[in-house]
Amino acid sequence: MTLSADHLEHARRVADAILYEGYLLYPYHQAAQKNQIRFQFGVLMPPAYASVDPNEARSSQTECVLECRNDAELDVTVRFLHLQRRLVQEMSPADGQLRDVGTLTVAGAEFTAWDEATEREQRVRAVVSDLLAAERRVEFEIAAGESIEDVTDSRGQLAGRLVRRWAGLRGVMRLNADRVAGPYQALRLRLDVQNATVLPGEVRARDDGLRGALIAAHSLIAAPGGTFLSMTDPPEWAAAEVAACQNLGTWPVLAGPDDCTDLMLSSPIILSDHPAVAAESAGDLFDATEIDEILTLRTLALTDAEKRRARVTDGRAAELIDRLDDMPPEMLERMHGAIRYLRAAPAGAVARLPPEETADDVTARPSVPWWDPGSDSSVSPGTDHVVIDGVRISRDCRVRMRPGRRRADAQDFFLTGRDAIVEAVLFDVDGQVHLAVTPVDDPAADLQRNHGRFLYFAPDEVEPLTHPETTTESTEGGEQ
Repeated sequence: MTLSADHLEHARRVADAILYEGYLLYPYHQAAQKNQIRFQFGVLMPPAYASVDPNEARSSQTECVLECRNDAELDVTVRFLHLQRRLVQEMSPADGQLRDVGTLTVAGAEFTAWDEATEREQRVRAVVSDLLAAERRVEFEIAAGESIEDVTDSRGQLAGRLVRRWAGLRGVMRLNADRVAGPYQALRLRLDVQNATVLPGEVRARDDGLRGALIAAHSLIAAPGGTFLSMTDPPEWAAAEVAACQNLGTWPVLAGPDDCTDLMLSSPIILSDHPAVAAESAGDLFDATEIDEILTLRTLALTDAEKRRARVTDGRAAELIDRLDDMPPEMLERMHGAIRYLRAAPAGAVARLPPEETADDVTARPSVPWWDPGSDSSVSPGTDHVVIDGVRISRDCRVRMRPGRRRADAQDFFLTGRDAIVEAVLFDVDGQVHLAVTPVDDPAADLQRNHGRFLYFAPDEVEPLTHPETTTESTEGGEQ
């Protein structure tokens, strides 16, 4: 059996986002403070780096459970970034020699030194029966290298060069499997990825170690015809076996669309099963945990000078800036207010609009937001009430503040024992009651009231200052 191409493409889009997570952060130029220390996720350092920081990993371990036959073939792809240093050399007009410089400007184009990265993949195939019999060990090596790109002036004369250099890498992939107890031919699969790089020279700092690191290392494990079990929501019979799996520096999740069961993504960051790139996303922003709309708007607000600095820092940053600058308004609107989940309608239900409504009315922005009390005629903060210790409390009632039962904000304790006036009784979307109050002795009370700024307490954080009255009102529906 073969793996679905659509399923693999879906998984690789997520894997690509992981590969470049944190690669370069807003405002996307090298002078930004947050870009001084890069590559935070899935970095497997060479062994020598342990003398600098013994806490940074040199290997990762993935364990997962799947159902498959002995003749099933597993396809494992380990992916990572490989650092390459981009050096800028300028041709000296005096002696014609090339010398390293930080920045070079030729014919209006600017070039800067920077640490780029290139994508690497290592792949191994193995039959399950072979893994059950013995561990599969695969060593890989990437040779050190250099590439040179000439920079010419407007007359076609050599003005400088861009020199890209990368250190050699060595690594080891180890695969083994064993059958587990249960009725479904399940097995526990283990994948170890180890950095075995030996760097020339002394390793003194993190930058030295990154030259020989496997950066953003993660893996895609395919078992065509097999079924991977969720590591977060396994079936009852496999719960104990899944719990016994040990994952070090990785988080394995079911990959591909929801109907895909034969693909697992082992990620250095925590994901849910079947992760997907949002349909509204117009492209990578190197921060998949952020909100695209916010980053897009902030990037569009960069000055021309900041955008120029980002473009000359990295080719991927230049592509990002150009993409956002040319983004049509309708694509930006797609990022705003996307609906992820909808309540299922009863079987056989048919959606119908009232005669006076049109589709445009339904999709138009409402005049009153859903969270505003004015959108729900059943609530009225100015007239609603709550019963506290047998006392009906509503707007204009006096209470004594007793904060601290629910919160530990030090500023709240300064309010303990002070009197306040209730401004409104509010019910949130979960049915909880909140009292908006103003301290009686607050000299800015009128100003705060005019701006709608109050203190908020739960009913058990205030004490009524009136005597209990006889009441037959029910405490259901939010009253206490």
